[in-house]
Amino acid sequence: MQSEVLILLVEDDLVDIMTIKRALKEIKITNPIAVCNNGLEALDYLKNKSNTRPGIILLDLNMPKMNGIEFLQVIKKNIDFKRIPVVVLTTSKAEQDKMESFNLGVSGYMIKPVDYLQFVETIKTIHLYWTLSELPEKK
Repeated sequence: MQSEVLILLVEDDLVDIMTIKRALKEIKITNPIAVCNNGLEALDYLKNKSNTRPGIILLDLNMPKMNGIEFLQVIKKNIDFKRIPVVVLTTSKAEQDKMESFNLGVSGYMIKPVDYLQFVETIKTIHLYWTLSELPEKK
């Protein structure tokens, strides 16, 4: 990921937030990070024109108020947000969650490893993919 690209982390678990930030720091990813604790907060963030538009969204599925699937249903219908790449980063191994996520246009679906070193490898994989990917211009 280019260092100026904002990462929007949509996650309600404080331990997971700290783990993701720690893993990003460990692999020297210096991108700014905005954290929203559920889908409603993330929608508010995206709709606020004074906020920096994220270059990627890391999305948990199991959250209160508005879960990840409900969030995807809204943003993928919105012309302003549907092209923002979304990677689901979740504990859910449910086939239905995977199918719904990909049907709603996610760019990737990663299971959060319990082991920290495996977690770092997962974040490295996401980083490598986005470093190599050609993304459309922002509109």
